[in-house]
Formats: sequence, C-alpha cells, structure tokens
Amino acid sequence: MTDLDVLIPTRDRPTELATTLAGLAAQDGEFGVVVSDQSDGEPGWDTPSARAMAAVLRARGAPVRLLRHLPRRGVAEHRAFLLDQSSARFVLFLDDDVWLAPGTLPRLRTAITALGCGLVGAAVQGMSYLDDERPDELAAFEEWTGPPEPERIEPGGPAWRRWTLHNAANPAHLTRRLGLRPGEWRAYKIAWVGGCVLYDRAALVDSGGFGFWRDVPPEHCGEDVVAQWRVMARAGGAGILPSGAVHLEAATTVPDRRTEVRDHVRVHPDG
Repeated sequence: MTDLDVLIPTRDRPTELATTLAGLAAQDGEFGVVVSDQSDGEPGWDTPSARAMAAVLRARGAPVRLLRHLPRRGVAEHRAFLLDQSSARFVLFLDDDVWLAPGTLPRLRTAITALGCGLVGAAVQGMSYLDDERPDELAAFEEWTGPPEPERIEPGGPAWRRWTLHNAANPAHLTRRLGLRPGEWRAYKIAWVGGCVLYDRAALVDSGGFGFWRDVPPEHCGEDVVAQWRVMARAGGAGILPSGAVHLEAATTVPDRRTEVRDHVRVHPDG
C-alpha cells in the first residue's frame, strides 16, 4: 500500500483522460491511481490510449483501479465516492483535463510534508495564454515565510482577492518572476486551487470531506472551494510554484454553474 493515491473523477473526456494518465506515468515515486467514470456512453478509460497508460503505470508498480460510478448525483458526490476509495495518508484530486510535468507529484509530496499543512495545490496553467501577462492580477501574491497558518477564507474578504493569481497563465508568470532554480519551490497564500490539489487525507476527512453533497442540488459547482476552505480553516494550505500542472483547456463538463455550493451550505460549520 502506498501513502499517496491520485483520485481522478472523469466524464466524457476520453482523449483528455489519456493525456492526464500519460502525465502521471512520467512521475517518480510510489503512488496509486483511482479513476472513476461517469460518462454518458462508454467509460473514458476504455480506450486503447487510456488502457495503454494504465498498463504503463501498473508496469512501474502503481496500483490502478478503473471504476464506473453511476448514477450521477453531482460532482461533490463523485468526489466523496473517490475519497471513500482511499485510505492513503495523502490524496491528490486531479481533474481529468490536467497534464502534470515530470517532477510535479514528488514536489507536491515534498511540500506538504515539509509545510505540515492540510493541503497544497498546483494551480493549472493555460499555456495558450503565455503571452498574455496580467500584472494587476498578480498584485495579491504573497509567499508563506513559514508553515502555512490556518486561514478562514470568506467571499469578498481580503484573501478572496487571491483568486486572480490562477487566471490564464498567471502561475507561469509568477514562477518566472521568482527566478527559481531547478529543484527550488515556493509556497504562497491562496484563495483556493482548482484542478490539482494534494490533501492530507485526515485533514480533509476531519473537515467533513465532500459529505455536504447531500445538501446541494445535483447540478452545482464550487465543491472543491468549500472543501478547501474548511481544510484551510483548520490546518492551513498553500499553492506551490512552479506549478507543473497544465490545463488542457477542454470545454467544461459542468455547463450549468448557477448553483455555487457555498450558497447552499454553511462553509464554516462553527459559525
């Protein structure tokens, strides 16, 4: 049994899923992989390319489980199901349209161990925006100078403004600004991180995980934001640069985004 599982929820993205698995196949270290599919047709992992990457992962010693989870009850329930599949110390929730550069997973594992916080994230970068520099959106950047402290994030509050750090290719521009040498990384303050987040599993479970899925309509978004805010309020969290996570810029599989989870549940149950 490994101490880290990569959990991938997927729906109707067979090409992107194979690319995501290819990125994982190039990562060093020991980890397991669980893919859970909710596609309308055949599962996204049932393609020659996806099965080939699963075989590569297994050949290097990574346990791989390819699951089907229906009926759909919303993205939060899907994440709750995936979390239940793992008992590892760390769980990486990785979207099915994110490619990880070699070295990204070991860096995240090193960071969460060194920082001792509840989560670390690699914000996804839209590489088609590399020439679109947005200095105003980087103004909220602030490094953690020590271990991340618990933070209570509120919509509209000062920490909320950090969300712009992850637009377009902003993480790549921040990395360039820092002038990091090979092997170096920095932890910084976040509002939340989308697409690639490594949790201390106990911190996530102790914060309620994604159990709030029962309290929201099936069509919703922002489930990862609420889960992260609850973890950060108890155990702190950080973004990591360089990111190493590349967004494949595929169309969303959650087109109805009118229902934000934070509008239907108490984000911080203690008040």
